[in-house]
Amino acid sequence: MPTHSNIIQRLEQTCNQSDSMLHKKVLEQLKAQQYQAVFSQQFIQQCQTETGLSVVQIALEMLPLAACYSLAPVSNFYVGAIAIGKSGSFYFGANQEFAHDAMAQTIHAEQSAIAHALMAKESEITDMIVNYTPCGHCRQFMNELNSAKHLNIHLPHSQNNLLHSYLPDAFGPKDLNIKSVLFDPQPHNYFAEGDDVVQAAVKIANHAYAPYSQAISGVALLLDSGQVICGQYAENAAFNPSMLPLQIALNYRRLLGLSDIKVTRVVLAEKQAILSHRKITESLAQHCLGLPIEYIIL
Repeated sequence: MPTHSNIIQRLEQTCNQSDSMLHKKVLEQLKAQQYQAVFSQQFIQQCQTETGLSVVQIALEMLPLAACYSLAPVSNFYVGAIAIGKSGSFYFGANQEFAHDAMAQTIHAEQSAIAHALMAKESEITDMIVNYTPCGHCRQFMNELNSAKHLNIHLPHSQNNLLHSYLPDAFGPKDLNIKSVLFDPQPHNYFAEGDDVVQAAVKIANHAYAPYSQAISGVALLLDSGQVICGQYAENAAFNPSMLPLQIALNYRRLLGLSDIKVTRVVLAEKQAILSHRKITESLAQHCLGLPIEYIIL
């Protein structure tokens, strides 16, 4: 599997092949923050001052760098996305494919950027910038957001298009009488006994978005460095675009610049419901990390 060193190599190659001063500034910032692929509003404002570009123009120019975080052993098709939060922060995302597991485990670039923002505790996504037209899967995933009605999509060839111009007569949470949607607070109060890693899995599960199945779940990954990376479940009205907690945790680890640090434990905390993520999580953990999972019932 391509590692963190591959990401760095791609970033440097992209900058070396480009005349963009913005690319070089962004790469220096990534180095300074250990390749964590998020940029504050303050940094973006500095970029605006130095380049004279708008926020959207800056994001469009940064897309080739976001695509460097892609993991595409099946397609060799590298997609980058940037989610702009209400805070003004930029969150990189990139498609991720997992060799030797089902294609359904794939994380799309837009999902990656949104999940990145979700785990960073962003409150709302205002804009999505992507280097290829969003597929139907991603359009449906974005329709679950609390900002879906006014979410702007920006492509290299077409900017300032509302999500619903790509998804007319959309089916979504409102059709199933769901009022509190993705990125709205989802307070649950489950608990379980266990060490700090177990407690981290339980804590993130208590933020899971699962209004359709009630299959509340969260994952905690213990890294060899002692850090704990978490991921929550993010469900979708159309079911299939839902993101599993391990997918979100692996995505977050990659975008935090930690993909070279070995994972030593995988803990899945899950409420018993009409469906379970246990088997599919076991499969991805085995193929991607070579580890069994520890399963905690909430």
